[in-house]
Amino acid sequence: MDQPLHGKTALVTGAARRVGAAIARGLHAAGANVVVHYRGAGADAGRLEAELNAARAGSAMTVKGDLLAPIAPRALVSAALQRYGRLDVLVNNASTFYPTAVGGIEAAHWEELIGSNLRAPLFLAQEAAPHLAKVQGAIVNITDIHAERPLRGYVVYSVAKAGLAALTRSLALELAPAVRVNAVAPGTIAWPEDGQFEPAERERIIATTPLARTGTPGDIAHAVLYLCSAPFVTGHVLEVDGGRSVLA
Repeated sequence: MDQPLHGKTALVTGAARRVGAAIARGLHAAGANVVVHYRGAGADAGRLEAELNAARAGSAMTVKGDLLAPIAPRALVSAALQRYGRLDVLVNNASTFYPTAVGGIEAAHWEELIGSNLRAPLFLAQEAAPHLAKVQGAIVNITDIHAERPLRGYVVYSVAKAGLAALTRSLALELAPAVRVNAVAPGTIAWPEDGQFEPAERERIIATTPLARTGTPGDIAHAVLYLCSAPFVTGHVLEVDGGRSVLA
């Protein structure tokens, strides 16, 4: 089996469930040791850790942390270094998503949505950069197609993801040539579990997607793996959206 990340270490934030877990599995299958970050989904993180270690002993660990805490970036990076002695890949996947319509936006919404989607990736990247530079490593940020095409009613989230896309391009310049920085912008991959989109809205979105279906977490995992192992790609935002961006 081809393992382009054999012997390397990847830190994936928000990796316990859904897209994050798929990314962790994909990087692990490519040979990487994986640091599974989680905040509240401890049981899911533990099951994923056990699954990965059953496939390859000692190849996965979990780290709990609130990414809004100032200490979090250093704690996560240090955990990876202490366990595996190196850090080759940082995937900023953790995200908070909920609506904030104009007229009801509060400072707490700004702090949480900007904090999880933009501030945390910045400071994690800053903390990880010296270690990634030693091994010609990579950062992959998970943005959103709504970074370029704002989602109505989700003002702060859209702003945060737009900032993350800009951060991706900026860090690509700042950290070159030692560290490559790219992003994946998902379209409709996994519907929110709290019912934010009614069935009719879901049908409308699928109907306006050229491939006429939703994607899967595995689609994002494949894109992340490509960007982790593409030596001449940096500063790029790869849209994985079934063609929706073509119609924008």
